[in-house]
Amino acid sequence: MVPDVSTGSDTRGLIVYLFGPGRRDEHTDPHIVAAWDMAGAPDPGRDPEATYTQLAKRLDHHVDLRTRELGGKKPPQHVWHCPVRTAPGDRYLTDAEWAEVARRVVAATGIAPEGDEKACRWIAVRHADDHIHIMAATVRADGRRPRTHRDGQRAQAECRKIEAEFGLRRLKSGDLTAPPTPTGAERAKAQRQGQQVTARQWLRERAYAVAAAVRTVDDYFTVLQSLGIQVKTRLGPETGDVIGYSIAAPGDTNAVGEPVWYGGSKLAPDLSINRLRERLDTQEVADRPEHVADPNAPWWHFESALNTASGVLGSDDDAAAQGHLDAFGDALHNVTRATPGPHRHELVAAARAFNRARRSMIRADHQAATALRRAAKELVYASSEPGGLAIAVLFAAMHVARAAAKWHEQRGHAQQAAAAEEAFRHLQAGYQQAAKPALADLARRAPRATTASRYEQDLRAALPGHADRVLADPAWTALTTTLARAETAGHNTRRLLATVGAQRELDSAERPAEVLNWRITAQPNRRAQAARRRSTVSGASPMPPRPHPPAAPVAMRPEDHRPHR
Repeated sequence: MVPDVSTGSDTRGLIVYLFGPGRRDEHTDPHIVAAWDMAGAPDPGRDPEATYTQLAKRLDHHVDLRTRELGGKKPPQHVWHCPVRTAPGDRYLTDAEWAEVARRVVAATGIAPEGDEKACRWIAVRHADDHIHIMAATVRADGRRPRTHRDGQRAQAECRKIEAEFGLRRLKSGDLTAPPTPTGAERAKAQRQGQQVTARQWLRERAYAVAAAVRTVDDYFTVLQSLGIQVKTRLGPETGDVIGYSIAAPGDTNAVGEPVWYGGSKLAPDLSINRLRERLDTQEVADRPEHVADPNAPWWHFESALNTASGVLGSDDDAAAQGHLDAFGDALHNVTRATPGPHRHELVAAARAFNRARRSMIRADHQAATALRRAAKELVYASSEPGGLAIAVLFAAMHVARAAAKWHEQRGHAQQAAAAEEAFRHLQAGYQQAAKPALADLARRAPRATTASRYEQDLRAALPGHADRVLADPAWTALTTTLARAETAGHNTRRLLATVGAQRELDSAERPAEVLNWRITAQPNRRAQAARRRSTVSGASPMPPRPHPPAAPVAMRPEDHRPHR
């Protein structure tokens, strides 16, 4: 059950909407189900002689008295409005049940406390099966304004109780860190234009993706403009520094043809100019190297940073954990950008879902997550997607998402925990799509039986408590191929198995051989590293520089492919 509190100043205008046909003739049988006084509230929906003006005058009776006391000046924002909607799939409530819901909500929010004879006047109108609209004139009979501080949170808390008592779907309580939801007018506009998302939602996803890829606030604005998004900044009167900004989607205009602007904080709390500076100012601003000695290095760095993030989320340092959550949100956008293939749409969905899980009321220590954020930005400029190593990164990302869900759950962040779980499910689906053919290919390339037998001996020596479960895992054959490649790359297989087995516990892993396979895949090539060191010491000339990657590594549409290099 979802309440949505807002205020305004046009009593009659809201009444006309509530009892009218709706914007798309969606209102059916509008009528009052509850009021401050059912006998004294004219019902334009059921009484042919009642008019909108009569009802407005009755509601505004105390407002008019207060206006005369103020010398003809109406109290500001005196119209209180709260739609209350059941969740999709819930049963339809009766008029009597909706009346009880309305009375409990106005009591909980301070509009009409139970037993208060001088409370505000209010009505609850039902014009659809799944919701009601509560409106009130916020001037009491004694001329005072009601105490409605934190009325939205109090309405939410009361709705959680009502859900339990009425047997409705139990929704998650928020903590005021959720982004603003699109208005009904924005959704209707998107529907008329044939768009699946509103301009606000489209801009939010673009802004998150750009912020994840750039290193400075100036770059953030530059890349947004390169994508066709209009940017308007607000400068401080004394310093001339940017103190705020608004953006507008291409072609999104109002009735007079002007751009529809959305401030950064109106897209999401962590897209405000201050929150952006907190994250981006922690990054080292330096020129990108002309060449990278090993094209797989960004992926190795990123996988290592993800493992660190999992450990931090299991610690008691909440500020550092919150910083890693925010950095992981950026990382998911960059992984999506750097990963082609049919599973990419699942990664896009995971990044979008985790945007809700990346923030809470806990203040983040962004400096603690510098390594993860830097490694994630390196992926934007990675030269190619390195096959199995990218799947290993995706496997590590799954663990971070699951750890994030657990971290939020332990701290009572219900909405964030649900969002992290949703991101985990998308990452899991993407991993399964990518890993299944990769593991099958590894199994086809398995080494000879004698070599596999030697690896079995190494496994029993390195991980005696897990060996039987690893050998029973269908992925064991694929793991032998990965061990053979690691041995060729200069690793001692027995020592390597002990090292990766100690990274995280294996007891809870359903497929321990699969876990070991991707952990080993993420290990650097020791022979190649040694060869590069010798080349550097001997003074050999470096590899020729490769072109800089594009300055705007963010797609206009989720389905777009990466730009050609």
